[in-house]
Amino acid sequence: MSRVALIDAANAAPAAQPFYANGDPGPVPASLAQVPDLMAAALPFIGRAFAPTTLDARTKEIVILRVSAQARCRYCTQTHSVVAMGAGLSPEEVGALRGDRAVESTFTARRDRALITWADAIAATPQGVGDAAFAALSALFSQPEIVELTVVAGLTLLLNRYATALDLPVHPAHAAELARFGW
Repeated sequence: MSRVALIDAANAAPAAQPFYANGDPGPVPASLAQVPDLMAAALPFIGRAFAPTTLDARTKEIVILRVSAQARCRYCTQTHSVVAMGAGLSPEEVGALRGDRAVESTFTARRDRALITWADAIAATPQGVGDAAFAALSALFSQPEIVELTVVAGLTLLLNRYATALDLPVHPAHAAELARFGW
């Protein structure tokens, strides 16, 4: 049960109504609807940062899911397990990112391993990321891509703390999908 009310469309302020145009927006937007001005600023940024760009959805979901699992955010790990499979990650890859199986034997591509190392370093290291992790990433990604991946990881940590502090519930449709895999 969420610690704050999740605002539905019928009770949302006029400024929040556009975010309900396609139905239930999910727990993060429904909780942000408590503060419509903040919602109006935050959701476009979140949407833009997490949307595919020159970096595809699979690449971003590796970072989002791994950071969420490392931060132990139940809501984000569960939600992005479903999103990651929709972005092309296999159940085995999702399980590895969640910590249910070995990353090393599941992800063999250098690019994926560099992403995971970068995500782990950002999630676990408040004082900075080591040179080895940066060197591995910079050998495979451009500087604009590294900036974008770092924004994705940092934004994910913010959302991890937000969702955990407010005890946001996993959407029932996501919970049902995850139950098929024993998650």
